[in-house]
Amino acid sequence: MATAELTNPADALEAFRKEAAGWLAEHFPKSLVGKENVLATVEGGSDPDPEAVAWKRAMGEKGWGTPTWPKEYGGGGLSYPEARVLQEEMGKIGAWNPIGGMGVMMLGPTLLEFASEEQKQRHIPPICRGEIRWCQGYSEPGAGSDLASLQTKCEDKGDHWLINGQKTWTSGGQWADWCFALVRTDTSKKHEGISFILLDMKSPGVEVKPIRMISGTSPFCETFFTDVKVPKENLVGALGNGWTIGKRLLQHERTNLSGGGSLGRGQGPSLSDIAKYYVGTDAEGRIADADLRMRIVRHEMEAQAFKATARRVMLESKSGNISLGSSILKNVGARITQERAELTLEIMGMNGLGWSGEGFNPAELGATRGWLWGKAVSIYGGTTEIQNNVIAKRILGMLDHQ
Repeated sequence: MATAELTNPADALEAFRKEAAGWLAEHFPKSLVGKENVLATVEGGSDPDPEAVAWKRAMGEKGWGTPTWPKEYGGGGLSYPEARVLQEEMGKIGAWNPIGGMGVMMLGPTLLEFASEEQKQRHIPPICRGEIRWCQGYSEPGAGSDLASLQTKCEDKGDHWLINGQKTWTSGGQWADWCFALVRTDTSKKHEGISFILLDMKSPGVEVKPIRMISGTSPFCETFFTDVKVPKENLVGALGNGWTIGKRLLQHERTNLSGGGSLGRGQGPSLSDIAKYYVGTDAEGRIADADLRMRIVRHEMEAQAFKATARRVMLESKSGNISLGSSILKNVGARITQERAELTLEIMGMNGLGWSGEGFNPAELGATRGWLWGKAVSIYGGTTEIQNNVIAKRILGMLDHQ
């Protein structure tokens, strides 16, 4: 009997669980268990592992990489309970979602809400299949925290738009196929003069320069636009409505960063396991340092509770159902991520302060870089101070009074 024919919700959900378990057993290669999920990251590139590529193709064709997105655009069309069941069944066998990046995290849900039908049909299916990599053109050298001060100019040239300007902190810009950007279409207005546009990164006049970070990686870029021609149909929403669309996209970004990015980036062994290795255990097999033991327990309890909340909200956000609480999640997720990095270095001691050379294993060198990389999580996607302002004004109602 098909799931749709079952009238009892519990029976229908159990039938879907069996369907999902069977499909996953057939399509997820066991050789991928425990391997890093590079296919869904912003940095990701092509993975030479043919089984990983096949897994990505299977999930994309099934639509389960974006489980709650509408089927007509390539999504899974699942309900939230079904999506949770799918996640549970994936967890049981060590499967991971190979469909991700900024298209899934931010742009897709935003297009579902604001784009024309033609734009949805063109751009959302490739996102669902993981075929197109997107980057974000928001921040500029003179418009960081005050994003509405952006000056990248977009002029109406009749049959096309002409873009000139510069963006910075363009995550994954050197790998991206397309960019979603906020541009200025009216210089006489601040917020109302901003529009939201999609542009091909291979267009003549687009230049990308990676920025080397303190952690040694270059995930961010400077992006320059010099007389870049963009088709008229690439404008999303009405002219001058970019600030509204852009803010909505940021809510998706903050929710997804806290639920799937900050806390899910290559953590490896638990803090308890790391502490038992470096600090040792007592006669009962517990971490020898009682104070450290209690701090690890508190941290891991808070992290697990936060992950459960963030994943639920992140799942809901993939169908455009998102709230201002994303700012709270962003701040809490950043704090927990940075606390874990600090605890890890404290546990490792001098072994956690290496950069290169003999005497350090890969995990120790990775901890040092992870600690440095983690300094950015309270900055990108909107700084902690910006989130506090959003929380105060939009959630607590503490508006400015002159």
